[in-house]
Amino acid sequence: MLLGVIADDFTGASDIANTLARGLPGRGGLRTAQFLGVPRASAPANIEAGVVALKSRSIAAGEAVAQSLAALDWLLAQGCGQIVFKYCSTFDSTPEGNIGPVGEALARRLGVAGVVACPAFPTMGRTVYQGHLFVRDRLLNESGLEHHPITPMTDADIRRWLARQSRDPVGLVAWQTLSAGPASLRAALDQAAAHGERLVIVDAIRDADLVTIAEACREDVLITGGSGVALGLAENFIRRGAVRGGAQTVAGVAGPEAILAGSCSGATRGQIDRHIGGHPSLPIDVDAVMAGGVTADQLAAFLLAEAGRAPLVYSSATPQQVRSLQQRYGRERVSGTLDALFGEVAVKLVAQGVRRLVVAGGETSGAVASALDLGALTIGPEIDPGVPVLVSQGERPVALALKSGNFGGPDFFEKALQRLEGQ
Repeated sequence: MLLGVIADDFTGASDIANTLARGLPGRGGLRTAQFLGVPRASAPANIEAGVVALKSRSIAAGEAVAQSLAALDWLLAQGCGQIVFKYCSTFDSTPEGNIGPVGEALARRLGVAGVVACPAFPTMGRTVYQGHLFVRDRLLNESGLEHHPITPMTDADIRRWLARQSRDPVGLVAWQTLSAGPASLRAALDQAAAHGERLVIVDAIRDADLVTIAEACREDVLITGGSGVALGLAENFIRRGAVRGGAQTVAGVAGPEAILAGSCSGATRGQIDRHIGGHPSLPIDVDAVMAGGVTADQLAAFLLAEAGRAPLVYSSATPQQVRSLQQRYGRERVSGTLDALFGEVAVKLVAQGVRRLVVAGGETSGAVASALDLGALTIGPEIDPGVPVLVSQGERPVALALKSGNFGGPDFFEKALQRLEGQ
């Protein structure tokens, strides 16, 4: 294995795995596998890039650091010469962490400073300019992410936000320096390291800027950022002759299907509204769940009875409704109970023969993937930007689409089921 990724959630892991497997247009990428948690065994010998998916975005910072260092040790043992710490393109974190603590811990373990920190993903409208993160034409803290139920982003100045989480000074390379080319960026990062700046926010407003970052960092042992920061990394290995490039061929999976949605993002709510117009759908009453009146058996029975019609079970609410539920029951209790419920439903579905699962929401995807414990997942074709087909190994493979809340077009659910089947 040449390149290893430590991702702080499961949908983000799929996102960057997709970027590495796809590579630059016409050039191809790396043979990539996604692992659900730190594997207990060695990676398959033919894998060139391995993505370890953790559920560490919103846990205690100390535990996030411990899990990430364990992932680092495993990736280094597989032979990885370059590591990427992947977090959300909207920099989802609290003032206490976990991006800063994890990034610094990885950098210290590897003995490096002047490490790139760039969440930009221009394809999805996430850009960084003068250290400020934009979601399309809005500053991050005016984009709706300020109402996120777990990691509300109330400051678009991500250098300032990261500094609140970090022990060492945080640097900035502005777009004017980056746009002068890889050598200019390399010199700026080296200067930041000399000044003791462990992590350095790097501006990027277009895909070409991400390729510049990759070229400047081709020898770096650590890079941090969103999935976009990996855009040109496969090309580095192709140019040096370490890999051949090309596309991976992944067969689709036929069989019964189900959709589980646990995201409250505007994009997912729109996808739900579109889907319920023509498919069997069952909303989850959170109050009933908290009272023990809704069980995994009931939800699984509904989905199994409607197999063949793209059935959907969902828990989605407005930010105001989410806040009300959190005030009544407590944030951790609500999210933990719903995550456990979705995970249990997924296990029952797969045990009863479901072979295609679409899951919406980062926390929900993490709960489902952890509960299923499918081992290494092969990266298939892209469904929508940032969301690939994932296929487990073995005689009875399961095909998954793990979607971050804000990703995917209005018809994502139906399109995803078709892609999972190979259409």
